[in-house]
Amino acid sequence: MTWDKYAAIRHAHDRAYSNSHHKCELFVKEAIIAGGVDIHPTPSAKDMGNALIQSGFYEVYGEPVAGDVAVINAIPGHPDGHVCIYDGQKWISDFRQRSLYPGDSYRRAHPAFKLYRHY
Repeated sequence: MTWDKYAAIRHAHDRAYSNSHHKCELFVKEAIIAGGVDIHPTPSAKDMGNALIQSGFYEVYGEPVAGDVAVINAIPGHPDGHVCIYDGQKWISDFRQRSLYPGDSYRRAHPAFKLYRHY
């Protein structure tokens, strides 16, 4: 099956809550699967990079485009890190985020992140 980033984005939108339920890895993984790409489970969101690469994604740099996935490093109090998918305007994980960073603690810490794109 080929990658359909719009199917993945639709799935993410349809399932997203208004607030975090601390299930970003599961929700983003399910969105990727809905987009037609199998992905292996990972122990936590911060570990999804290798699974994305094994599923045909590539690490990219610059401005995100619709369908890109961001894997964000862990910060104190959030040992699993975070993962989210970009719809072209907003980032979505298990909830609709107001920025790339999912909450105030992430916005204050500004942890490193990587962007992944499927071609």
